[in-house]
This record gives sequence, C-alpha cells and structure tokens, in this order.
Amino acid sequence: QVHVVESGGGLVQAGGSLRLSCAASGLTFGSYVMGWFRQAPGKERELVAVFRSGGGTSYGDSVKGRFTISRDNAKNMVYLQMNSLKPEDTAVYYCAARRTGAIRYDYWGQGTQVTVSS
Repeated sequence: QVHVVESGGGLVQAGGSLRLSCAASGLTFGSYVMGWFRQAPGKERELVAVFRSGGGTSYGDSVKGRFTISRDNAKNMVYLQMNSLKPEDTAVYYCAARRTGAIRYDYWGQGTQVTVSS
C-alpha cells in the first residue's frame, strides 16, 4: 500500500523559511515523479514545484527563485525548501506522486498547513 506523508509545516513570519518533507513508501521511488502542490482557502489547488519525467524541475511562477524542490532517493524523501515566505504562501501543502510517463498524480498526502504572518 502506498503512503505519502508530509511534515514540516507551521507558522512563520513573512521573510522566514520553512522546509517541508515528504516520505513515500510502498512504491518504487525511482519510478515515480514527485511534486508539491498547495491549496489556499477559497482557491484552486496549484502547482508549487515538481520534478519532470525527463529530468529537471518546474516551479509555479509565484515561487520561482524562492522555493527549491529536492529528493533523496536513498531515503524515499522529497523536500521543499521555502525561503522569503510571503503571507500569500499561506496554504495547505500537498506532496504527490505519479508514475513516470503518467499524467495524473495518483497518490497524495494528507497535507501540511503553512501559515505566514505579516
């Protein structure tokens, strides 16, 4: 059974930093593409940062230059380093996994709340 679990959310002041972690189990980690998404109250879920199937990364326009996605295949972990946080970054952050070559993300975590105060 596949499990995706996020951690590391919390309350931080504007300008601060947080690092989110995502632990994936029950899957062949190297065969999956991982990504981070977020959803703020009253808004649609949006892409934050993802690994591309062919290699490399993609970031949402609003986080480029501030957030960095990384992964540790040996530990089945994905991370999201968030710097220069803004109040508009406040949202529930989700980690997700999809099979390489697939379009849809099949596995999602329960989310972790990030709140940025002004």
